[in-house]
Amino acid sequence: MVVVNGASFRGQLQQQVSMGGYTSWRVGGPARCLYRPADVDDLMAFLGSLPEDEPLSWLGLGSNLLVRDGGIEGTVIAIAGALNRIERRSATTVWVEAGVPCAKLAKFCAREGLRGAEFMAGIPGTVGGALAMNAGAFGRETWELVTAVETVGVGGRRHRRRPQEYQVGYREVHRPKGEWFIAAELRLAQGDSQAAQQQIRHLLRHRNSCQPTQQPCAGSVFRNPPNDKAGRLIESCGLKGVSIGGAQVSEKHANFIVNTGDAAAADIEHLIQLVAETVARRRGVTLVPEVHVVGDLA
Repeated sequence: MVVVNGASFRGQLQQQVSMGGYTSWRVGGPARCLYRPADVDDLMAFLGSLPEDEPLSWLGLGSNLLVRDGGIEGTVIAIAGALNRIERRSATTVWVEAGVPCAKLAKFCAREGLRGAEFMAGIPGTVGGALAMNAGAFGRETWELVTAVETVGVGGRRHRRRPQEYQVGYREVHRPKGEWFIAAELRLAQGDSQAAQQQIRHLLRHRNSCQPTQQPCAGSVFRNPPNDKAGRLIESCGLKGVSIGGAQVSEKHANFIVNTGDAAAADIEHLIQLVAETVARRRGVTLVPEVHVVGDLA
C-alpha cells in the first residue's frame, strides 16, 4: 500500500530506480518514480491522482526500448506482471491485458485450440507494446487480430475503441494523445491445439537459430525498408561485429545490437547512429529505427 497526494493505492511505488534492471539491453539511468499497479482499477486510480502534466512512460518487458544514461524524469508505469489476465470469451475471441507477454498469449491460444496467434511467440515484449507499434514476426502483425482495444487516458479515464479509430501501419500506430493500451480483444480461428503448439516450437527454434536470443538485446533495431531487409543491408556494409564500447552489431544477425557485458546506453545509441549513417552513405537507404529511445543524456 502506498500513499500519493493523500490517496492510498495497492501497487508498489519506488523512487530513483535504475532502468538497467528493467530493460532487455540491461542499460539505462534511473527513473524518478516507478509504479507497479496491482491491477487495472488500481492503475486508473493512480493515474487519476497525478497532475495532468506529469510525464509518463510505459514499460512492459523493456524490449524495443533504449533508456539513456541520464534516466527518465517523470513516472514510469510498469505493467508486466500486473496487467496479466487472459480470458477466452467466445469460440474465437480472446481478451488479454496489456502486461501479458506475447509469448504467453501465443501459448495460451495454442492450448485452447485457437490458431492465428502463433507468430506472437516470436515477439519479445508484452501485448501493450505490440499494440503500440503493431509488432510482428514471421510475416504477421499484431493488429491483424485486433477487434477492439481498451485504453486508459490522462486522469485515469477508461475507453473502449475499435481498430477503425487508429491509423495502423508497418511498425507504427497513431493513437489519441495521452491514451495507453490496457487490454485488447482478439479474433482467432478454431483449430488443432497440437498443431498450433508444434508450430510455436518450430518458430522458436528458427528464431533461436538466427537471432542472438542468449545475449542482452532489444529485438530488431531497424524496420525493414520496402522490398528489402535491414539485416541484409547492414551486413552488406561489413558491419557485423562492429563495436562501440560494450555495444556490438551481432555477428549472428546484423539487425540486432547486443550488450557484450559493459555497454552504456550511449554506446548503443552511437552504434545505432553509425549503422544508419553507414547504410545511408554506402547503399543510399535510410533505415528507420524500431527501437524507442527515451530519457536524458548523462
